[in-house]
Amino acid sequence: MRITKGTYPTRTLLALSIAACLVGCGDNESDASDEQGEGTPPSSPIVTGPVPAFDSDGTLNADITWTTYGVPHVKADNLESMAYGVGYAFARDNMCVLADQILKYNSQRAKYFGPDLLPGSGDSQHLINDFGFLTLGIRDLAEDNLPGLSDNSQAMFQGYAAGYNRYLSETPIEDQDQSCAGQPWVQPIDSVDLLTYSLGVALLPGASNFLGPMFLAAPEGENYLPTPASAASRQTASAKNRSNVPGKMFKMTPSVTLPEKNPQEMGSNGWGLGSDKTTNGKGMVLGNPHFPHTGNLRFWNFHAQIPDYLNVTGSSLMGLPGAVNIGFNENVAWTHTFSTAEHIVVYQLTLDEDDASGMSHVVDGNKTTIYEKPLQIDVAVGDGETIALNKTSYYTNYGPMIEIPGNFEWDSESAFAIKDANLPNFDVVDHWLAMNMASSMDEFKQAFKDYDGVIFNNTMAASSDGQVFYIDDSTVPNLKEAAINELATNQRLIQTKAAAGFTVLPGLSSQFDFDGPVPYEEAPKYEGTDSVQNSNDSFWLTNLSSPITGVNPLYGNTENQQSLRSRMGQKFIETEAGSDGTFTPQEVEGLLFNNRSYLAEDILPTLLQTCAEQGNVPVNVDGEDVDISDACDALAVWDSTMNTSSVGAHVFREFAFQFNLAPQWEVPFSADAPVTTPSGLEQNETTLQQLAKAVQVIDQAGVAFDTTLGEVQFVERSLPDGTPSGEKLPWGGAHNIEGGFNVFDSIRGRDETLLPRHRYEPVNDNTIMSAEANGYHINYGTSWAMVISFTDEGPQGRGILTYSQSRQFGSEHFLDQTRLYSEQPTLRDIYFTDEDIEANTIEKVTLSSQ
Repeated sequence: MRITKGTYPTRTLLALSIAACLVGCGDNESDASDEQGEGTPPSSPIVTGPVPAFDSDGTLNADITWTTYGVPHVKADNLESMAYGVGYAFARDNMCVLADQILKYNSQRAKYFGPDLLPGSGDSQHLINDFGFLTLGIRDLAEDNLPGLSDNSQAMFQGYAAGYNRYLSETPIEDQDQSCAGQPWVQPIDSVDLLTYSLGVALLPGASNFLGPMFLAAPEGENYLPTPASAASRQTASAKNRSNVPGKMFKMTPSVTLPEKNPQEMGSNGWGLGSDKTTNGKGMVLGNPHFPHTGNLRFWNFHAQIPDYLNVTGSSLMGLPGAVNIGFNENVAWTHTFSTAEHIVVYQLTLDEDDASGMSHVVDGNKTTIYEKPLQIDVAVGDGETIALNKTSYYTNYGPMIEIPGNFEWDSESAFAIKDANLPNFDVVDHWLAMNMASSMDEFKQAFKDYDGVIFNNTMAASSDGQVFYIDDSTVPNLKEAAINELATNQRLIQTKAAAGFTVLPGLSSQFDFDGPVPYEEAPKYEGTDSVQNSNDSFWLTNLSSPITGVNPLYGNTENQQSLRSRMGQKFIETEAGSDGTFTPQEVEGLLFNNRSYLAEDILPTLLQTCAEQGNVPVNVDGEDVDISDACDALAVWDSTMNTSSVGAHVFREFAFQFNLAPQWEVPFSADAPVTTPSGLEQNETTLQQLAKAVQVIDQAGVAFDTTLGEVQFVERSLPDGTPSGEKLPWGGAHNIEGGFNVFDSIRGRDETLLPRHRYEPVNDNTIMSAEANGYHINYGTSWAMVISFTDEGPQGRGILTYSQSRQFGSEHFLDQTRLYSEQPTLRDIYFTDEDIEANTIEKVTLSSQ
């Protein structure tokens, strides 16, 4: 969305609109600082349990047992050795992804790949990346604060790096992932690299989406572009310039627009079922994250054991050094979904009118400096040569300055800065480790009281004794009451947020600043023995019988229309339990993979009636007569599911894409019936037009109307050079657009790595159907799916990593789980006991640093 200049509040209007609030709001002493806060390690207590962090003699020892589908079970005597084994096993499957990400967050992409993502285009994407993360200062924060982290965090960073490096050093290049093997940027890593990576990942939903605006920020009249660090660098740049204009550097024409709130479409479903909702009266968890199947947000499945201390299994995102993100131990199971909460605030600064340089602003009536920080990166210019580029970044007491042309500009009156509640966040490893080690639901909750490391997630959990717990403990700015009141009542701020997609507050008063995240006591949460759920709507209807209200507005909305996916999940929980009103694990797995469409179950009969009334009469769309009869015939035999055998499923999906642009609901949304409204289909000309436009898309793609979904929806991997493999695996599963629960999608954008992969362009921007692909090329959606139930014999789990453990083409575990899902959507057994692990072992390795 684009905001035209003037849509956001001007300095004068914004100042006037809050003037009344500022009278008498606390004292008038400024808490603004002229220096950027470097950040310190958290003051909350570290994990103090008996688990040993290091081996007494400094030796690393780990046993790794791989079971079917390439799942590693790592057993060690301390955290460092455990992470050593996990890092080694991870590198064997996904070395190239982490190597790429270390390069990204260390601001070294331009050093190896030149200034542009598309070479010679002038897009400056690698310059923006490198200067952006230097501006955020995450490498400096890691270097300065690593020694102050808990022993547990230091042990896990240190061990993981050692394991990764061991794989890299002892594995012949020809046996490594050929997407990156032998490249000069694939280097050994250390604890600082991993902490830098962790700090960068924490910024994914916030400041890292503003790298472009940070790149453009400069005082009025100043040039934001980087310059050569020396005369020699300028000469080299001139010599390499393709335009052959003496004295000119390579082209730099970056395009910067408003950031998207969730650019990688992160989503998920999560349930916690308690003793009131399970047949055996114990806890159960459904985990179903919807994440990209390629890139930096791939999950990886493993099992970590330190006898007598730690026994946890599940899956984690790339590079988390030994802790499980989504999984279970003997006592508690948990999952996460992407939160609707905001993690940043953009501050509109009122510049000091007496400072012609534009390098100071006013906070509480006091002059506050905007200060400069010199930055330098190396940039490849070809033939193995690099040059050094300098750039200046700008900071305030709030954080880095940003600028977006036509929207948020640095002019003579005002400017903008961004403050991220996750900059820095040193709690990530300690928080998840505490969850991994919880021996009860009370200890699990304590992890959230002690730490704030669950950076952008809702959490749903269930325990062996049948308790359930929900919390959105993502890191949310802890705004003061004055700011919260303005966000609720000030129409200019409300309109600005609606247009921009993020909160903008005036920077002229410290009453609108925040210091740290919202504490545990004030976060939205629910505790009970019935159920908790989330499908990426807000916290509001976590438990339908007990709506959550009265929390910081940055967490999300209440009394708002729910997504069709959320409504499907609520329908499952509330009305589709077994005959006794409770669930078995088999019933939950069946609901996960039934691939029903909420929208179809609501409106398909009426849509078919519309078809019958139209018959063979063409529908005129922008002057073109469109025959919808073949599409209607396909819909008439469709079984209302998105399974591979479903005939005509794609026809309804394309209608749903058109319907979503202008929904023709018969009954409007009501907050009194939030999971059943809106509903019903209006039979009108718009509905006919939508169906006809769906027919046009399918015709353009060259796809038959009466084909099965398995013939048009598929997974196809890339070869190491990024070209398509040619092997297309049929794929069952729904899409958000039709109200599916088990969701898949085709994402066109970047996966945040530079690793080569192929993509198919869609017919237009309102569909994911591609003519080149003759259908839907799936590269996003259900990733690590699991159903965990507690029994008298302990936890029992089934799960699947739909894209398989390894991204290395040719690996035995490159497609094995993918083929399993393709043949029939199902989960596989998760091996947790020593007996099950031994019975299903396919390989063993003992690692020692001696």
